[in-house]
Amino acid sequence: MKIVNISKFVRSLILILGIAITISLFSMNTISLSHQEVQYKEIYASTGDTLWSLAKQEAENNLYYENKDIRYVIKDIQKINDLTNSSITTGQKLKIPEI
Repeated sequence: MKIVNISKFVRSLILILGIAITISLFSMNTISLSHQEVQYKEIYASTGDTLWSLAKQEAENNLYYENKDIRYVIKDIQKINDLTNSSITTGQKLKIPEI
């Protein structure tokens, strides 16, 4: 086989190689597509608790929030509990996700 146009051949070769590399990167992805069922626990805010302190405790001790930034944990707890801001009151019941 004789190559008539070297530049077209090289471009085609690079394109095919790029596609092969992309496919291999996606196939080696280690992210699990299986979903674990999320359970919710209920906690009650004590005197002196803040959303920040509760979120910090959950970020440190709850596998659901493993390796998550504290700001993410706060926003997630706010969203789950329909809180419009970060204010909580003593005795307030909060749902917290856990695995």
